[in-house]
Amino acid sequence: MRLSEVRLFYFENNRLKIAKDIDILKTVPLNNFVWIDLNNVEPETESELEQFLKIYIQEEEEIEEIEISSRFMETEDTLVANSNFLLDSYEKEPVSFILKNDILVSVRDTNLKSFNETVKKMFANPKNYPTGFHIFIALLETRVEYDADMIEDATSEITKLSKTLTVAEDIDEDMLLEIKNLQEKVMHLRENIIDKHRVVSSVLRSALLPNDLKPRLTLVIKDINSLIEHTKFGFERLDYLQDTFLGLVNIEQNKIIKIFTVVSVIFLPPTLIASIYGMNFKFMPELSWSFGYPFSLILMVVFSGLTLFYFKKRNWL
Repeated sequence: MRLSEVRLFYFENNRLKIAKDIDILKTVPLNNFVWIDLNNVEPETESELEQFLKIYIQEEEEIEEIEISSRFMETEDTLVANSNFLLDSYEKEPVSFILKNDILVSVRDTNLKSFNETVKKMFANPKNYPTGFHIFIALLETRVEYDADMIEDATSEITKLSKTLTVAEDIDEDMLLEIKNLQEKVMHLRENIIDKHRVVSSVLRSALLPNDLKPRLTLVIKDINSLIEHTKFGFERLDYLQDTFLGLVNIEQNKIIKIFTVVSVIFLPPTLIASIYGMNFKFMPELSWSFGYPFSLILMVVFSGLTLFYFKKRNWL
């Protein structure tokens, strides 16, 4: 069963504090809050928070919509941005961010490393996170860092696989499946990064975004563009590995076919000689010859040897 948790971050006497009960909203001034994190909470809790903050929390189906109109929405005082965060298993976890009155509300259904890492950064230096916008940017920056780590891990796997794909005798169907799995991983990474690029670009154009945060968000987009190029390179390497694998398979198959062909041709003269002397004609001088049997065997060996010698001379073996 997944953990259900509410975390409310607020400042009191210039100190960052955290609460885990939304009833604290009734006792602490609203402008003291900077982040309300909802992790797999009950609909009743979401409804209560909607009424208190005068916001709308989307349903899971709405958060997962891929249209840009669903990924990013902006009103006079509210900004809504939806994005997918990748888990270690490369599964997508949709997350919804709602920004209103400098308060960030995040809605998700599972634990995410980037959120925990951002919390550590906040308590390490609270002054760097005076508003929900600052926390939102920090979450995106941290997520992009994790995406970069995942791309590096995938690149290392590709490099390791490339080193093993050197000898035709070592290839098997498991290697092809490994290439396919890596292609799927890189595909998920690329989809995830492009999704963030769309969302971050939309947020950057928002009139609600503080001007002092625009340079940081611009750097995030540059980092995302760099990651997109890395995933593109990863795809190209995997396509090359796949072509190399298929080429090695063809070489191995050609070797096998070549061996069968050579064996068939070498045994063709003995088969012909045996067929001739196996005919039941009445007048065949060799049938009554005492050296007929060894003579036929010598003919078979000689013609097979000549065929083998010819193949070696033509470098077909």
